[in-house]
Amino acid sequence: MSAAATTVPEQYTDEGRLPSPSRRRALRQVLVSLGVLGVVLALVVGGGMWFLTERYAGNIARVSDVFEGLEESARPAPATPAQAVGAEPVTFLLVGSDTRATAGTGVAAGGRSDAIMLARFSADRQHAQIVSIPRDSWVDIPGHGRNKINAAYAFGGPPLLIQTVEQLTDVRIDHYVAIDFQGTIQVTDDLGGVDVVVAETTSNGPYTFPAGVNHLDGDQARWYLGQRYGLLGGDFDRVRRQQQYLQALFAKLFSTDTFTDAGRLDSALLAVTNAVAVDDALGNGDLLALAYSLRGLTPDSVDFFTAPVLGTGTEGRASVVYLDDVTADRMWAYLASDSLSQNAAEFDDEALPAVPR
Repeated sequence: MSAAATTVPEQYTDEGRLPSPSRRRALRQVLVSLGVLGVVLALVVGGGMWFLTERYAGNIARVSDVFEGLEESARPAPATPAQAVGAEPVTFLLVGSDTRATAGTGVAAGGRSDAIMLARFSADRQHAQIVSIPRDSWVDIPGHGRNKINAAYAFGGPPLLIQTVEQLTDVRIDHYVAIDFQGTIQVTDDLGGVDVVVAETTSNGPYTFPAGVNHLDGDQARWYLGQRYGLLGGDFDRVRRQQQYLQALFAKLFSTDTFTDAGRLDSALLAVTNAVAVDDALGNGDLLALAYSLRGLTPDSVDFFTAPVLGTGTEGRASVVYLDDVTADRMWAYLASDSLSQNAAEFDDEALPAVPR
C-alpha cells in the first residue's frame, strides 16, 4: 500500500489537526464547566465583598450636607505630600460626644461636641496622625466672633465646625465623622475590655479608678471618658483620657486574639460601625477601598498629638484654652505636607501644659 493511500483514523490525528467530534464535545464540556465555575467564583467573591460592604460599611449612618455653604475658593488647598507616593492623604474631622449622636445631622443632643480631632491618613497609607483640639479652645468662629471652638458645632453644626477648623489650621478636611462615645461601650465589652493607665486616683459615678493600670469594661469606660470634674488637668486630662482610650481600643481591635476569633471580630466591627456616622459623600465602596488601602496600618504607626496651648484663662464667665499659634502653625504646616509623624519629637513637650501634682 502506498503512502498516499494510507489513512489515519481521526481520533488518532497528529498535533495540529482538528480533534475528533467526541474530543470536541469533551473540550466544549470542559470549557463550559470552567466558565460556569468562573461565574460561580465571581459571584461568591463579589457577593462576599457585597456582604462585607453592606454588613460593616452599610452599618454606618450618613450625615448629609456637611460641606453645605462652604465656598471652595476660601477653603485650604488639598494636602501636598513632600514626596509623591501615588495616593493622596485623607483628612477626617472627628467629632465625639458623650451623648447619643443624631445620625441625620451628626450633631449630638445638646449641640456641643466633647471631642474634636483631626485624623490624617498619610499618602503611603502606612501612617496616621490624630490631633486633638481642646473643646474649650478660644478661636474665631466665622460669623460669630471669638468663642470656644465647640460652640461652632452648636451654632452651625458640621459645616460651621469644618469651616472653623479649616480656618484655624489651614488644613483641608476631606470627610466628617461623628463618634458616639456611648456606643463604644459595646465595642469595649465585645473586645473583652481595655487597659488604661490612670495617673492619679479619681472617682466618677459608681467607680473609683486607682492610679496605675485599670482594666475597663464598657460601663467603666463610659464613666472614665465622661468624667468632667475632679480632674486636676480639667479639659486636658479629658483629652488625655480620650486619646489613651482610643489607643487601647485600637491595640485590642488589632490584637491577635481578636483576629483569630471570628465571632468577637464581627461583633466588635458591628459595634464600631454602629457607633459612628460619616458624611454622605463617602459611599460604602469608598469606605471599603479606604479600609483595604489601610490594611498595613498598625497601632504602632498611629501617632497622637494635641494642638499646642499656651495655657488657660477666662473669657467672661467661661473657662477657655488659649492655643499657641506659633507652635501650632508649625504643626499644621507639617500636617499639610504629610510630614507630622516624621517631626513628632518637636511636639513632645508642647502639646499639653504640665498638670500640677
